[in-house]
Amino acid sequence: MRTRLLRSAAAIAVAAAGTLTWAPTASAEPSEPIPPASTAPTETPAPDAGGVEITTTDAAGDALPGATFLLLDYSGQKAGSGQSDANGKVTFPDLAPGIYRLKQTATGSPLHEVVADQDVIVTPGATTRLTITDPFKAAKVLLQAKDDKTGKLLPGATVNIGTGTSTLLTLTTGAKGTVTGDLPVSSRSTKLWIKEIKAPAGYDLYKSTKTFTADPGAPATVTVTNAKTAADHEPDPSDKPMHKPTPSPSSPGKPSSGTGRATPSAAASPTPDTDSTPEAVTPAADSTPKAQTGSLAHTGADATPWLIGGAAMLVTAGAGALAAAKRRHKDEADDDGSPES
Repeated sequence: MRTRLLRSAAAIAVAAAGTLTWAPTASAEPSEPIPPASTAPTETPAPDAGGVEITTTDAAGDALPGATFLLLDYSGQKAGSGQSDANGKVTFPDLAPGIYRLKQTATGSPLHEVVADQDVIVTPGATTRLTITDPFKAAKVLLQAKDDKTGKLLPGATVNIGTGTSTLLTLTTGAKGTVTGDLPVSSRSTKLWIKEIKAPAGYDLYKSTKTFTADPGAPATVTVTNAKTAADHEPDPSDKPMHKPTPSPSSPGKPSSGTGRATPSAAASPTPDTDSTPEAVTPAADSTPKAQTGSLAHTGADATPWLIGGAAMLVTAGAGALAAAKRRHKDEADDDGSPES
C-alpha cells in the first residue's frame, strides 16, 4: 500500500510540472522493512509450574477423609489449602517451584492426632507426592495397686505395660496408690499385657501377667493385687528336735527350794551317792514297779534313772536313820549302866 502511495505522488508531481518523468518502482522501497513472521521476537516463557499431592492414612493403613491442610510459601503467605477426599487425597496444583511449609490443621477423625509441620519441595513440571500417617490418640491408663485382702491402695508398685515383646510404658504408683499415663496404641482396639516388676514394701510380687484392651483416646483402668509378706513362716515339723528336754518333778525326799524353777532334765540326772552300800542300791532297783517303767508317757527323755535315783536316796536315808537310832540307844544304855539289849 505504501508503494502505491509513492506512485500516485510521483504521478501528481509530473502532471503538475508538465513534464513526464519516469520513476522506477524499484527505488520505491519502504524505509522500515517488516521482518517475516517467523523471525518476529517472542516473550521469555515462564518456568514450568509444579504441584503437591497428599494421601492421608492412619497407622492401620486406612484412608482418612476430611483431613485439612494448609500450604504456605517461603514468605509465610498462604499458597493453598484443601481437605482430603473419600480416598484420603488432596492436591495443590499450579505451584511455582520452591520450598513450601505444609501444616495439618485437622484429621477429620476423633481417634487421631495431627502430624507435625514439614517442608515440601516443588520442582518445575512435576508433582510432589506425600503420604501423611496420622497416629492414633493415646489411651489414658489408670493404674491401681491394692491389698488382696483389704483392698487398701498401695504405693510403690512398679509395672510394665506392652504388647507382644515390646514394653510401651512403665508406671509406679504414688503415695495414694494410683498413677496415670498416656499409653500409645497402634489400632482402634489394642490388646495389651501388664506385669508387676516391683512390689510395694511389705508385700510379695504379683507374678501373674494380666491382659486388657485399650482404645484410642479412651480411659482404661488396670488393677494389680498384692499379698502381704508373711512375718513368721510356720516351722517344718521335720526340723523339730528328736529329744526335747522337759522339766521333771522334784526328787522325792528333797524339800522344794521355793523358787518355782524347774528341776534339772534327765540329761543332768544325779547319780546315787558313792557311799551307798550295794545292799541299798539293790532294793532300790527291785522296788521300781515294772508296770510303771513300761507305761510312762513319752516326754522326750527316759524317767527310769530318776526313779532309780529317788528310790536309792530313800533307802539310803532309811539306813542312816536306823544306824542313828541304834547309836542313840547304845549311848543311853551306857549312861544307865544297864546291859545292852
